Amino acid sequence: MFESAAQVGLESQDGPLTLDRFGAESARIGREVADRYHRYRIETEEVDDAQPLPHRFLVKVGKVGLAKFIAKEMLMYFGQFDVILSRPCTYGVFSGPVGGFAPRPKLCVGCLRCCVQHPDFVKVLPNPDLLALGDSYTTHGHITAIDEEARKGMVPVRGQGYRGRFGGPGFDGMLTDMSEIVRPSRDGIHGRELIGTSVDVGSKPMHLSFDSSGNLSGSTPEMFTIQVPFVFDLPPGNLGSTGLVKVVDTTSRRIDTLACLDAHTVVRLRMDAPHIVPVLDTAEAAHASEFPAARLVELDGWDADAFEAANEATDAMVGVRLHFEEGWQERLNAAVDAGAKVIHLLADLHARGGDGTFVSELFKEAHMMLIEQGRRDTVTLFGGGGIVGADHVPKAIISGLDAVALDLAVLFALQGRSHGSLEKRDRVSGTLPRMLDHGWAEQRLANLCGSWRDQLLEILGAMGIREVRRLRGEFGRSMIVKHLEDEAFEGIAGYTGGGA
Repeated sequence: MFESAAQVGLESQDGPLTLDRFGAESARIGREVADRYHRYRIETEEVDDAQPLPHRFLVKVGKVGLAKFIAKEMLMYFGQFDVILSRPCTYGVFSGPVGGFAPRPKLCVGCLRCCVQHPDFVKVLPNPDLLALGDSYTTHGHITAIDEEARKGMVPVRGQGYRGRFGGPGFDGMLTDMSEIVRPSRDGIHGRELIGTSVDVGSKPMHLSFDSSGNLSGSTPEMFTIQVPFVFDLPPGNLGSTGLVKVVDTTSRRIDTLACLDAHTVVRLRMDAPHIVPVLDTAEAAHASEFPAARLVELDGWDADAFEAANEATDAMVGVRLHFEEGWQERLNAAVDAGAKVIHLLADLHARGGDGTFVSELFKEAHMMLIEQGRRDTVTLFGGGGIVGADHVPKAIISGLDAVALDLAVLFALQGRSHGSLEKRDRVSGTLPRMLDHGWAEQRLANLCGSWRDQLLEILGAMGIREVRRLRGEFGRSMIVKHLEDEAFEGIAGYTGGGA
C-alpha cells in the first residue's frame, strides 16, 4: 500500500504535498539533484609559448644555385610569372618576401620535397639545438611532446594516430593490448560514457570482521580519493623555486590530486592544505604535528622509530618514501608491517633501480610481493622515476601501481631547460623561464594533466575498462616486445634474443 506524501514527510516550498502533486515535486527535486551533478574533467585552454623550443630542422639553400635556377626558369617560362614565382613547399618555408634566399625553417615539417626536387642546392638537416635537449633517456622527442601537450591540452594519440616506436628500451618495450574493444566505453573523452580515473589513497582491509551482535569490528577502510591516478612529486635538483612550488600547489588543488613538497617549504610558504603532502626527513618525524590540514604526510626513508613518532604526532596517514636500493624489499615489508598505508617507490630519473633493473619490473615485484602476502589492498603504491610520456602512466599502473608520481614532466611542461644528465634526482640542474607568470604556468600544467588523462581514457576505452582501478596489475593487458619476439623467432638460426 502506498503512503501519501504527507505520511512520508515530504514537503514542497508551498507547504505539505498532496498525493496529486507528489509526482511533480519528485521530478523537481530530481532535476535539482541532476543539475548539481558535475562530471569531472580538466579544463584545458591553448596558451602561447613563453620560451619556444628550437625548430626541428635547418633548411640550407645555396644562394648561387638558387639564383641560377631562377634565371633558368625566367628564360624557360618567360612571361609566366605564376610559374616563375611558385614556391616548392606546401608549408611556406620558401614563402617569405625573398623566397628561398631567406627560408623560414620553423615551418619545415621534414617532408623533403625540396631536397628531392633540388638536391643540388637545398638541404634539410636536423637542428642540433633541438637534439641537444634532455639526455639519453628523456630525449628531445619526449620534451617536444610534453611541450605540445602543455601548450594545447589535446589528447596525444587517437586511434591509428600513433607515430612512435613499436618496441625499444624501457617503456617502449611494453605494448598495451587493445584486442578486446567494447563499444559502450569507447567514448570516454567525448563525455558520452563515463570512465573513472579516480584513485583511493589509503588502506582497505583484506576482509571484514563482525562481532557476535553483527556489528563491524576490527580494521575498517581508511582512505580518501583523488580524481586522477597521478600526483606531483618533489621538484628534482635545484628546481624547487618558490614560483614552481606555488604553481604545483594551485594546479594540484585545481585538478584534485596531491602535491608532495618539502616540509620546510610548506611551513615557510604557509601552504598546509589537504592536497599538500609534506615530506619530512626521518629525523624530523615529530614535526608532522605542524600540518593539521594534511591528509597524508610522507617520511623520506624507512625508520621504525620515526614512523611511530610521526603517527603519534598527527592524525593524518603517514606514508614512506622508499628508493629502489639494496634491501628495499625488506624495508617495504617492515613499513607495511608497521601499518604504513602509503608506500612511495622511487627509481632514478632514468627509470632504473640501484641494480640497473628497469622500473616496470620493480613495480611488478613490489605489487606481486604484497599479493603473495595477502595484503595488497592494505597499502597504496605510488611510484616515480622516468615517467616522461603520456603512455608511461597506464604502463606503470599495469605494472602494479595505484598512482604515478610526476617530476621531470612538470619542468618541461613549464618550458624549463635542463643542463647535463637528468639521471640523479639530487643532481638535476635546470632553469625555468625568467618571468614565470603564475596563471600561464598553471594553465600549461593543467593542460598537460588534461592531455595525459585523455590519453588514459583512450586506452581504457579501447580495452573496455570502465575505471582505472581495474587496470592496476593487469599484466594480461600488456605485451612485452621481447617476449613476443622470443615466441616468434626462437629456434630460428641466427636469432640472438628479443628487443632491448
